[in-house]
Amino acid sequence: MTSLEDAPDREGASSHLPARQDRGSTEGREARPAPEADRLARAALTRVLEPGDDVAGAWLRRMGPVALWRSLLGDGDPPEGAGEAKIAGLRLRAEAVSPEADLDAATALGGRFVCPGDEEWPQQLDDLGDARPVGLWVRGRANLRLWALRSVALVGARACTEYGAHVAGTLGAGLAERGWSVVSGAAYGVDGAAHRGTLAAGGPTVAVLASGVDHIYPSGHTELIGRIAEQGLIIAELPPGAHPTASRFIQRNRVIAALTRGTVVVEAALRSGSLATARRAAELGRFTMGVPGPVTSGLSAGVHQLLRGEAVLVASAAEVVELVGSIGDLAPAARGPVLARDLLDPVATRLLEALPLRGAIDASKIARDSGTALEVTQAKLFELQALGFVQRCGTRWELLPGAHSAGGYRRGGP
Repeated sequence: MTSLEDAPDREGASSHLPARQDRGSTEGREARPAPEADRLARAALTRVLEPGDDVAGAWLRRMGPVALWRSLLGDGDPPEGAGEAKIAGLRLRAEAVSPEADLDAATALGGRFVCPGDEEWPQQLDDLGDARPVGLWVRGRANLRLWALRSVALVGARACTEYGAHVAGTLGAGLAERGWSVVSGAAYGVDGAAHRGTLAAGGPTVAVLASGVDHIYPSGHTELIGRIAEQGLIIAELPPGAHPTASRFIQRNRVIAALTRGTVVVEAALRSGSLATARRAAELGRFTMGVPGPVTSGLSAGVHQLLRGEAVLVASAAEVVELVGSIGDLAPAARGPVLARDLLDPVATRLLEALPLRGAIDASKIARDSGTALEVTQAKLFELQALGFVQRCGTRWELLPGAHSAGGYRRGGP
């Protein structure tokens, strides 16, 4: 493997990411794999730079990965405008970094390192600007870019209710059945339920970790994350062996928001990282959705707050796809069940309404109370008898049990 010391620096080739071209729109431009020197430099930088550091991201954009890495090794001037304390801390980290060892560790896991410019790079991440990932460590056999093209994020509370877990699993399965990838963070609660629902339906799911792809967190999800590695994809900004921190969880959420077409929040309290994910998605121009819950539940209060503002209410996978999908991906119209009484003509309905709930009356009274001619009333009553709504008692008629509950209303109230 080529070392960075021996690799020639590119003159200007990586020192600029032209404003819009390298930040999302790639029409008419082929993806070109990063040169070996760039790949090594980016791999090294993932161990030195914290995820989401837009100041360092601006250095990377201006200098290119090789020049920035050499600068952090002390082999060149520090980046323009860099503070002494920050540079000193980064250089201290850089002293012990071996990108070759990290790449070898990823390969041993069956993984790889994906850089901007690679065919597999999800170009929607470029919308993060200077805060976009330096690169992504990936485990799994599928193509990340292809899966991300039709993907939805399902996020929510770690300490979710049974309702939240059920909804997340159902949404995950429903999206999988419709050919959509489900992206989440592999955490307890809603995240885990979303992954499990998708896997159960045989669908594609992506776990975005706040640690290295080999560092299982939470440990209680060892089996789940193993299944995702086999059937889906695990991605991380941090190199193998890196551990999660509170700030890394927060920055992980921006990747989930940018990677997908939209974010669904299933359950979230008023202070929840899931809300931050949804709001970041809205800032990036992605769809933001929420699943309502009981107004008495604190775990739904954050979702309800979103629904009062930027989020759209969704209650099924079909409604999610209708929002994020293509023209024609319409959810079926919601309606109640069609009952037998709904199919009666207006005259027959009036006759039923004229009959008392209890007891029998003669046809002439039914005709008078319904405003219907006696001959028509008699004919319709025999028709209603054949349909099982009424029965004849000598010269009188009465409702059969359940006739009013077959789709009508009871007089005196619903």
